[in-house]
Amino acid sequence: MKKKITIEYQEFKSITSLPEDDALLLKEAVSATDLSYSPYSKFRVGAAVRMANGQILKASNQESAAFPSGLCAERSVLFYAFSKYPGVAVEALAIAAKKGKKLTATPTRPCGACIQVMLDAQNRGGKPVKVILGAAEKIEVISSVNDLIPFSFDNL
Repeated sequence: MKKKITIEYQEFKSITSLPEDDALLLKEAVSATDLSYSPYSKFRVGAAVRMANGQILKASNQESAAFPSGLCAERSVLFYAFSKYPGVAVEALAIAAKKGKKLTATPTRPCGACIQVMLDAQNRGGKPVKVILGAAEKIEVISSVNDLIPFSFDNL
């Protein structure tokens, strides 16, 4: 039997087109790119999460000379959120990236390891986590991490 998976998402032209709370979260992700320690790749990624208690946390990617000991922005902010607010659900996560000093033209999508941790956050919170992928030319909003990883490992 052949089956098909379809993924729906919203696309916006600019940050001003987003709902106010999502625009604020994306602005925090963009500002987090400036906190990146990325002397090797020069690829600066920022991530921000909005918690169910209203708190917004942000983090950036951190590289190490002992590759691959660095950590992506998405996992950095989620692990921080899990330890600072245990038991509080993550409502949304925004991601932005810069190559040099400019925002990337198109959205930067999270790596597989980050998507798995994002799915863990969604499962811990018991409700979908919205994912906002920001870039200079467009913004994509995905309503659930499941849309990023339809065949997920969540058999725990």
